[in-house]
Amino acid sequence: MARGRTGTAVLRLVITGAVVALAGTNPATASAAEEPQARVLGGSEATTAEAPWAVALTDEYGRQFCGGTLVTPIKVVTAAHCTVEPLTGGQRDPQQVRAISGRTDLTAEDGAVAEVDRIWVHPGFRGYTTGDDLAVLTLREPMSQKQLPVVDQGDTEHYRPGTVGRVYGWGKTSEQGSPSTTLRSVDVPITTDDACRSAYSNYDPRSMFCAGVPEGGRDACAGDSGGPIVADNRLIGVVSYGTGCGRPNTPGVYTRLSSYANELAAQL
Repeated sequence: MARGRTGTAVLRLVITGAVVALAGTNPATASAAEEPQARVLGGSEATTAEAPWAVALTDEYGRQFCGGTLVTPIKVVTAAHCTVEPLTGGQRDPQQVRAISGRTDLTAEDGAVAEVDRIWVHPGFRGYTTGDDLAVLTLREPMSQKQLPVVDQGDTEHYRPGTVGRVYGWGKTSEQGSPSTTLRSVDVPITTDDACRSAYSNYDPRSMFCAGVPEGGRDACAGDSGGPIVADNRLIGVVSYGTGCGRPNTPGVYTRLSSYANELAAQL
C-alpha cells in the first residue's frame, strides 16, 4: 500500500508491516495489512522553522493526504501516487489540491496556502511499486518559505549504506494509529540494495532506495507519501511505499531522486 491517506497524515520514516503507498490510499481498507504503505513512526516533534520547505498537501476541504517539498517558490516535489484520485484511479484535479507551507500544526491557520495550477507526473509511472514515483506541482502563487535543493544527477555519495536521512511528515505515528496533526521527523539509515531486495522482490535500485533499521520501530507511515527524506541539507528522496510501518527487516522505500535530477530540472 502507498504511504498516503485521506485526512491529516504524518510522514512515514520507517516501514514495518503492510506495503502501502503514501497518497490517496486509505490503509484501513481490506487487505491493506498485506500491501505496501507509508508513515512517520518512532520519530519526534518537528517544526516548519527547522524544515521550512516541508509542505502538506490537502484537498479543497483541508483534508491532508500527502506531503511534499518546496524546491522553488512555485514548485513542489511529491510522489506520483499522491496525484491519483483514490476513488476513481484518475489524476487528481489540480484545482482541488492545496499546498500548505509554514504550518507546523495543521489545525492552526498560520503559514501559507497555495492553489495548484498544474501537475506533472513522471511519464514512466504505472504504480508506486514499479518505480518512477515522482511528480511536480506548479503553484498559482509563489511561496516565501525557504526551498530545499535537490541532489545532483548520478549522485552516489548520499545513498551509501549507513548514511542517515531524515524524513518529515504529518502521517500516522503507528501502523494502526491516527495521523498526526503536527509535523514530525525521524532519522533512518539507508540500507544496502540487498537488504531492500530481500524485503521487496520488485525493488529497482535505479528508481528506488530503502531506509530503516533492522529492528524496526522507525519509519514513515500512511499519510507521509510524497514527503521528503533529507541528507546533508539536500532532498535525496520522496516517501513512496513500504510494508506496514516500522516492522523489523522491512525498510521504507523512497524514490531515488539522483536518477531524476535532470528531468526535475526541466520541470523546475
